[in-house]
Amino acid sequence: MNPRSIDADAALQALSTYSAVIDVRTPSEFALDHVPGAQNWPVLDDTQRAEIGTLYAQVDPFTANKRGAALIARNIAHHLDTHTAALPKSWSPLVYCWRGGNRSGALAHILARIGFSVTVVQGGYRALRRALRAQLAQLPATLQFHVVCGRTGCGKSRLLHALHEAGAQVLDLEALAQHRGSVLGLEPGTQQPSQKLFESRLWAALRGFDPQRPVYVEAESKKIGALQVPDPLMLQMRLGRCLALELDLPLRVQLLLRDYAALGADRELLQQRLHALRELRGAQAVSRWQQLVAAGRLETFTAEILQQHYDPSYQRSMSRNFLHFDGALRLRLDGIDAPSFARAAQCVLALTQQPASARPQTDRVADPG
Repeated sequence: MNPRSIDADAALQALSTYSAVIDVRTPSEFALDHVPGAQNWPVLDDTQRAEIGTLYAQVDPFTANKRGAALIARNIAHHLDTHTAALPKSWSPLVYCWRGGNRSGALAHILARIGFSVTVVQGGYRALRRALRAQLAQLPATLQFHVVCGRTGCGKSRLLHALHEAGAQVLDLEALAQHRGSVLGLEPGTQQPSQKLFESRLWAALRGFDPQRPVYVEAESKKIGALQVPDPLMLQMRLGRCLALELDLPLRVQLLLRDYAALGADRELLQQRLHALRELRGAQAVSRWQQLVAAGRLETFTAEILQQHYDPSYQRSMSRNFLHFDGALRLRLDGIDAPSFARAAQCVLALTQQPASARPQTDRVADPG
């Protein structure tokens, strides 16, 4: 039995039909981006790939190929021992490497000779990436977005979680980006994914939604931390129906202190993050906030940064960027515990589970700026 081949677009469309998706590139290539759900079976690790490249450039291709073949054979043997011992004959993987050449071909050939039904992606990761980006540009226009708006600290992310628990379709951009979307939004000790991996995660989320049902998403700016929300998705979000979540300031302060507890516990890091606001809010205001943090007066600091930094531009920004914000449905939370958000989610579903009106023309959307 020989491996079959498939073009990248067809592979993505049929992804769920394979028993597994195997990425044979190096661990660093895999970490930068990969098909969602793929397993990494590197046939060369990062050091080995660099060694082969050096031999190819400084000695000759024949020497490089001999050394590469020996390393690939050992690594494939390890993967067979580690991963395939308990697999049934019906196991049918999709395999890809960088360009769909030697690395994926080597593993696929051996798996096929064993008796597995193996498919190799023509053009490898590069072709998959092109196909994924093309699909990502088209998917948002097929969906009905309901945008959860509200001032910082209103619990928009918590409402999304409650909606998900209630069975609604939710696109949690901040979870996919591993960032809460503000200068303070990166959780201590975490790192955002690459832009490519973020887009791959978005693609996987969007393709899993039923176009006949609404998708709930938080109102975001074009950047979440260091990552850019793709323009086609941003446009459709800004055309979506809006729901404005409201919460009194004292409760907003309490909610933020809970959500940012790790950052509040590291006062030095919090003071460093505040430096980024000097140009926008002035040295005097930022210095005061830093002093409040140093003194442990986190409630006062949180209330002031909400009122002086986050709140002033909210109404203007939302009205400019989200077409239906001025006519948004309004929902006031009665608390910040889990039952309060569960009740709010049920209210949102009751308010929004009605047929969406015809979408406006895209030329009516203001320039995002």
